[in-house]
Amino acid sequence: MEYKRILLKLSGEALMGTQQYGIDPKRLSDYAGEIKSIVEMKVQVGIVIGGGNIFRGLQGAGEGMDRVQGDYMGMLATTINSLALQGALEKSGVKTKILSGLSIEPIAEAMSRRAANDYLEEGKVVIISGGTGNPYFTTDSASALRAIEIQADVLLKGTRVDGVYSADPEIYPEAKKFDTITFDEAYSKRLKIMDLTAFTLCKENNMPILVFDMNIIGNLRKIISGEKIGTIVKN
Repeated sequence: MEYKRILLKLSGEALMGTQQYGIDPKRLSDYAGEIKSIVEMKVQVGIVIGGGNIFRGLQGAGEGMDRVQGDYMGMLATTINSLALQGALEKSGVKTKILSGLSIEPIAEAMSRRAANDYLEEGKVVIISGGTGNPYFTTDSASALRAIEIQADVLLKGTRVDGVYSADPEIYPEAKKFDTITFDEAYSKRLKIMDLTAFTLCKENNMPILVFDMNIIGNLRKIISGEKIGTIVKN
């Protein structure tokens, strides 16, 4: 088995499926099935999910809303998604625990490294909502921080693209896909893998990032089994 403990970063937008906003029940069920498949392999799973299907703080700020207020709204959106994912996982028989960067009892316990590690050791999927609990940080940054805190073997960034390319493959079909790339190379090529804060956190703490297509059923299990899926970014 390639990885024993992972932090899975999911985008909120991915939960929309074919909808324009909100949560697509089928996509949610598919993700729960994927996660369950690796829990059954005895992998310890932490998850951070974005809130872009409900609200984006930066977008709100661009439309004249106070940035701090918008970011807190975004953190609440991640909590809604976390609750939805928890419901889907529990329905499929997977035990879960939601921790939060925001104080939001009785929905979620406060995030702490010790609590997260204890629940992971118990075999529960730990969903960490509420971002970092602070404005001006994205869920990319939150996922990098949480991956480092729980000492994950890898940060798995589930996207709708099957890896990192030299340019956007949806716009430039001739773009080249990388199987492996270093943080420095990705930075020098200005590849937008994660925001700069998240990227720097991972680089400085030697946390590899694996970018892959989460929407292909079976990919998550293949990664855990050691198959070469997606792109690995490392020092």
